[in-house]
Amino acid sequence: MRNVLITGAAGGLGQAMVKKFVDEGDYVFAADLSTEALKNLEVIFPEKVTAIELDVTNSQSVQEAIDSICQNHELHVVVNNAGIQHRDKIEDFPEEKWDLLQNVMLKGPFLITKYVFPYMKKQNYGRIVNISSVHGEMATPEKVAYVAAKHGVIGLTRVAALEGAEYGITVNAVLPGPVKTPLLVKQLDDLVQNEGMSEAEALKAIVYPKQAMERFITAEEIADSVYFISSKHATGITGEMLSVSGGM
Repeated sequence: MRNVLITGAAGGLGQAMVKKFVDEGDYVFAADLSTEALKNLEVIFPEKVTAIELDVTNSQSVQEAIDSICQNHELHVVVNNAGIQHRDKIEDFPEEKWDLLQNVMLKGPFLITKYVFPYMKKQNYGRIVNISSVHGEMATPEKVAYVAAKHGVIGLTRVAALEGAEYGITVNAVLPGPVKTPLLVKQLDDLVQNEGMSEAEALKAIVYPKQAMERFITAEEIADSVYFISSKHATGITGEMLSVSGGM
């Protein structure tokens, strides 16, 4: 049994990851700002999940969370999954939204890595999986902060992989394509309401011109990939980007 920390655990992807790791026999520390949803995970998976209130943008919150786990347990796997979205043209993009997206999706994984690395180095073992996006390697209009942050996650992943390698730590990124989470549904709804598109037209505008399979990726497919890249079957893989996008 391994101990696993998953950030953004209250969201659709996060909950799928929690279930996957628990089903595989691991113990999960489920972290998020939304503690109510996390409590539900404790009920669904009794004695297999501990809920942790965590603000990934706050250094003190991150350090306290990591210390509280690692002072009593070895922490074997960390999944940096917390994410948010905001769309606007560059000239209209609110500066505070830029800062928020960078803090959640880039500073957050940096802080988690910063504070978990000393513990993983000491135990000579660690698996860190960062959730980037297909937008970590491509661009879409009106997603300047999201795209910039997800590109940054790839850079963070590659540097951390180099620094962790001699200590038995692998660091990789999973790049999800279009997953039907509340985040993407909101983007579809915005196009339907603001641009007068049908749902099919909105979906095509966001996904289909760039995706071979022409379907949503499931949260379970992302969770399976995260589990694989952190498992015994991927011990020689580090500094890599695993795209789970249906051919984008």
